[in-house]
Amino acid sequence: MLEEKIHVIDHPLAQSILTSLRDKNTDQITFRKGVVKVGRLMGYEIIRSMTHEEVIVETPLGVKARGIRIPDLDSIVIVNILRAAMPLVEGLLKAFPLARQGVMAVQRIEEKEGIENIKAVKYFAKMPVIAQDNTVIIADPMLATGSTIIEAIKEVRKAGSPKRLLVTSIISCEYGIKRVLEYDRKIELFTLAVDKELNSKGYIVPGLGDAGDRSFG
Repeated sequence: MLEEKIHVIDHPLAQSILTSLRDKNTDQITFRKGVVKVGRLMGYEIIRSMTHEEVIVETPLGVKARGIRIPDLDSIVIVNILRAAMPLVEGLLKAFPLARQGVMAVQRIEEKEGIENIKAVKYFAKMPVIAQDNTVIIADPMLATGSTIIEAIKEVRKAGSPKRLLVTSIISCEYGIKRVLEYDRKIELFTLAVDKELNSKGYIVPGLGDAGDRSFG
């Protein structure tokens, strides 16, 4: 079922940070630091979903102890959608310090009134080679109309066929989720909230405003 592809992170700390990010009175520095914290927490939730294997290690006392290893931690690629995703990626890198990165620059074009007329035009993309054992994480703070994420998925698929393709967004909306999953049913979404509405300009309501502007002023 498609619902299984959507992971809403309900950890109290994550939801507390989300409340601060939604608040119009939160200043630029606090907002940006909050997005970084969200990225780290999302990284930990993604790790929770990864397969692990049991291993035996020997302690300095010469005693064997049972533990786990997470092989996929060494095979992460993070796609950074400039500029809004930069703080989110900064947080993800705290969870995945060995990750390679791809970057994309996308311009939002509103040809005329109505969310169906909002397009995302890619004007730069640079991806590393993606192997079949890689887990790719597309980072974008807001999954609104889904157009930017779809462009990112296209670039990832050009670069290879990863083991898993994940999308991380602070806030998503039902319209965008539906479009993205209709385009590629293999993706998984990690988000803090799913808001129901988009306004006529394609902004998520209640949302948190423009994440890029609020992070960088």
